[in-house]
Amino acid sequence: MMIKGTTKVFAGVPRGGIALPNVNREPFAAIQVGYLGPSGTYSEETALRLCEKTACELKPYTTIDSVIRAVATGEITEGIVPIENSIEGSVNITLDVLAHDVELVIVSEFVLPIRHALLTKGGEKKIDCIISHPQPLAQCRNYIARHYPQARLEAVESTAKAAQLVAEGAPGLAAIGSLRAAEIHSLTMIDNDIQDCNNNCTRFILLRQKKSQISEEPVQYKTSIVCKMNGERPGSLCELLLEFSRRDVNLSKIESRPARTSLGEYIFFFDIEGGLHEAHVRQAIQAVKERSLWLKNLGSYPCYVL
Repeated sequence: MMIKGTTKVFAGVPRGGIALPNVNREPFAAIQVGYLGPSGTYSEETALRLCEKTACELKPYTTIDSVIRAVATGEITEGIVPIENSIEGSVNITLDVLAHDVELVIVSEFVLPIRHALLTKGGEKKIDCIISHPQPLAQCRNYIARHYPQARLEAVESTAKAAQLVAEGAPGLAAIGSLRAAEIHSLTMIDNDIQDCNNNCTRFILLRQKKSQISEEPVQYKTSIVCKMNGERPGSLCELLLEFSRRDVNLSKIESRPARTSLGEYIFFFDIEGGLHEAHVRQAIQAVKERSLWLKNLGSYPCYVL
């Protein structure tokens, strides 16, 4: 479901002087980018940086699922959603919807460093309840245990929603979120960089209905596929992996998810280093496809660090 109201962002909006690449958009196209809202989420921060050089309209949605489905139905042109965090791993809803429910392609990847802050109203330091999205709560687990072991934890749909609840709530509430969320909701940061790992970062992907052209920039490419193996016999996964190995294709990620057929049956996601414009990558994927019941190409795309 889309959140009421939209945020218009025009080309040239300054965001710390970071120059982002051209993501192969069509000239003069009316670009609408959906993200997990409301304003103040890390998804919005990524979307804002993405739109620095291009006139576009940002549309906030209440769930990751609704962002993806809005792209699939044509309600919006593009969607930016998280797919993996360096501490907590994959965002399962993103994987599942892309694999089973929609026909979309990943056209770019953006890695955003995540710096969590503890936010309260008026600098309140007596905290009874800490509110945030499940991922930040997990990413700050050790910090919470050390400093606020008595605090109750409450999971909500986004870090920005957590900040809003603290701003509107009674004393004793705290949110884990971004400094932008604190600014939007007039909250006070009482501690910063509270994530358990300093190299905390999240991969966001840009989704469209159509694939884009290969970038002419000297940039790293990645290709993502998902497949169902042809039989569950011993060694079947090894056979798939050998198709990559013998062609000197490196995998940056392998992950299984339930196949939604019966208990114990799985599909496998592969992130491949390289693009479909490279012959050995295409050949490896074709060989894996021939050994699979089905294979879905989720996209071949450039990768950027924000």
